[in-house]
Amino acid sequence: MTTIDRTPALSPVALADLAGSVSGVVLTPGQPGYAEESAPFNLALESHPAVVVGATGAADVQAAVRFAAEHGLPVAVMSTGHQASVPVDAAVLITTRRMSDVSVDPLAATATVGAGVQWQQVVDATTPYGLAPLNGSSPLVGVVGYTLGGGLSPMLGRAFGWAADALLAMTVVTADGEVHELSADAADPLDADLFWGLPGAKSNLGVVTSMTFRLFPVSRLIGGGVFFAGTELAPVLTAYAALTASAPDELTTSIALLRFPPLPFVPEFLQGTFVVHVRVSFLGSAEAAEELLRPLRVAAPAILDTVADMPYADFASIHADPSSPAPWRERAALLGPLTPGAVDTLVELAGPDAEVPVQMLQLRHLGGALARGEASTNAAARRHAEFTLDALAIGPAEATREAMTWAAVLVEQLAPVRVPGANLNFLAAEDASPAEVVAAHDPDVLARLRRIKRAVDPGNTFRLNHNITPEEADAR
Repeated sequence: MTTIDRTPALSPVALADLAGSVSGVVLTPGQPGYAEESAPFNLALESHPAVVVGATGAADVQAAVRFAAEHGLPVAVMSTGHQASVPVDAAVLITTRRMSDVSVDPLAATATVGAGVQWQQVVDATTPYGLAPLNGSSPLVGVVGYTLGGGLSPMLGRAFGWAADALLAMTVVTADGEVHELSADAADPLDADLFWGLPGAKSNLGVVTSMTFRLFPVSRLIGGGVFFAGTELAPVLTAYAALTASAPDELTTSIALLRFPPLPFVPEFLQGTFVVHVRVSFLGSAEAAEELLRPLRVAAPAILDTVADMPYADFASIHADPSSPAPWRERAALLGPLTPGAVDTLVELAGPDAEVPVQMLQLRHLGGALARGEASTNAAARRHAEFTLDALAIGPAEATREAMTWAAVLVEQLAPVRVPGANLNFLAAEDASPAEVVAAHDPDVLARLRRIKRAVDPGNTFRLNHNITPEEADAR
């Protein structure tokens, strides 16, 4: 079947006018740098935008959004593209990597960042002051997209809550090309709605060009990982369930079942074998950490134990996420308590005797400060779950189809402990359907987001995402 290109013809004059109105780059298919500028970190998704605008600030974003409106094109935004979910075809793609300014106010314990800033840049800027942000596991993930998805920190989350809860201010360009300065005490009702809804709507309501958030007095932690042979999954998972059932807020952990092939980014001792990796971050003394982790350590012999006192600046070593782009697909869910039945299901379907086509299956512990706070604070925080579940398969779509089928069966078998909703930052291409988007949000939250969408983007310009359609409008 022949594919019809529905992209409106873009004249050289119009493109030249756009290029003349922005400080960043303007690229179209076939031009040098176009492919590199539009490529996401997750290479499983290919995009072919009609125009890529490498924005350097809010004015460039305004120009790109207004150009899209004039030519009837949708708009997408990308910082790093770790969680790219929908192809950006026949659209204006705004990339924000050039918006990389970081400013720290050590007295107020706040940081202000541009839309293209990655977490390592923030940590490098804050740790000299003995302060830390609520960053993610990877140093390369974009701050803005992560925070608009709620922001689950595997180092500090249970101690201090969601990154979205730490937001103090944002600047956003909406579909009409207007700039809004947002804060928690915004006087304008629409701005107050945007401040609430952007963390949860992600890119549905506009392009965030900067944000300011609180920092926390952390300079060191007890962090690292304990690795076990996959054959020890049952006793290790049972001990982990007991550990998390009574963990203090200062302890944030996760557990990953790893089956990595021989790849350059995989440590040699993990290649071609099944390993269980418990990741640890503790804001307390070494003695207290030893007491907390003793039952886990005696559950089975460890292959490697790296848990030790460490500077917060070295946070990336805890998860050791990949540092190079790669193709992958994933499926995620939210769970309640890790009951004996859930442990049995995981051992049966993902243990040493099972045929498992995914390279990583991980559980991240929630609760603590993540469970507290007012639901009205923002649209993103998932306060009712106790764990996130995430299954990841490395490879393009055609090579990972079996893995995604297996992951769907696993989620179905965990139905007794599954809870509604989703961690928005783990919503991948498999979760981009209208039904999955509806299921990801509480009904009252989704209804309010759709009302806000109608107010700021009635034409659904920002739709190349996990699309929240305007109230009383159909998805395109």
